[in-house]
This record gives sequence, C-alpha cells and structure tokens, in this order.
Amino acid sequence: MSAFDDAFSALLGNEGGYVDNPADPGGATRWGVTERVARAWGYTGDMKDLPIETAKAIAKKNYWDAYQCDQFDPRIGFQVFDAAYNGGKPAQWLQQAAGVTADGVIGSITVAAVRAADPMKIIMRFAAYRLQYLGNLSTWPQFGHGWSNRIANNLIRGAS
Repeated sequence: MSAFDDAFSALLGNEGGYVDNPADPGGATRWGVTERVARAWGYTGDMKDLPIETAKAIAKKNYWDAYQCDQFDPRIGFQVFDAAYNGGKPAQWLQQAAGVTADGVIGSITVAAVRAADPMKIIMRFAAYRLQYLGNLSTWPQFGHGWSNRIANNLIRGAS
C-alpha cells in the first residue's frame, strides 16, 4: 500500500457514507466528496451512488497531489490531506507550522522546512492552527464538536 492508500483509508474513518446536510454549501456528500466537487469532476449520477473509486481518484488529484503530500512524512501528509479534504487553509497552516512565509503555495522552501522539522512538532502546530481557524468560523457552534473530534482522532493517528 502507498502512503496515499493508507491516508485515504484513514480519511474514510473521518468521512461518513452518504450525507445530505442542507447547511453544507457543497451539497450532498458521499465518501466526503461534495456534490459540487463531484459534478466538477464530471460525475453525473445520484450522489448516493458515487463509486468509492471515483471518490478516491478525486481525493488523490485534488487533495493529495495538489498539496504535495508525498513529499512529507506520511503522518504529516495525512494531516494536510485530511485538512484539504475537509476545507480550510492547509497550505498556510503547514507553512506556519514549519515557520516559513504562509503564502499558500507549497514549494521547495516549504517542503525543505517541513522535512527538516520534527514531524511531531509540525503535526501539533498544524492541528493548533487548524483549530484556531475553525474556532473562528460562524459555523463552529453547529460543526465544532465534529471538527474537534476529527482533529483529535488525527492527532492520535499522528502520534502512532
């Protein structure tokens, strides 16, 4: 198995099967893929029937490869991948965690800084910046409990 395969399997532990929450601006979700993202990918079927293989292909291209997760310790790659999948500013959080300019572009400077750092410190800082961001969202009262449980599970995974 690759680091991506392991990360995707773990991600499914954070994402449910089919959810149609009217408060989600992305529409109904299946495997954590919003209807908006699935339609942009070219999927035309009912979201309840979105194949896991399609979700995995979307996840690989849009959330793993786009954030260069293969460049990092798999534990860090998972944190970034999960945050990208869930929404927010994972590139900036990673850069803040690594102590480089948070311009949102993961390039050679960011990759080098993350690789040179203690993975546990990156993971803890990354989670802290993520929680700070989420805690300031107006939707925190509605989704905060789930988000904090997700991040707690991710920290446990990162420490393993």
